[in-house]
Amino acid sequence: MRASLSLLVGTLLLALGVIWTLQGVGVPGGSPMTGVTLWAVLGPIAALIGLASLVLGGVRIRRGKRTG
Repeated sequence: MRASLSLLVGTLLLALGVIWTLQGVGVPGGSPMTGVTLWAVLGPIAALIGLASLVLGGVRIRRGKRTG
């Protein structure tokens, strides 16, 4: 259960991080977040946390399959 939650949270954070980064650097237009440096900084941080959560979830799933 924890591994699947970790994968879900990781996926959401990774997706949000990419979207926030793109908005922060001004790729999509029409949003109040577009071109704001805060999102260009927070986006990659969120994406890295999401990626770490995905890796940890994957490790937990592999460990579970090996031992039980």
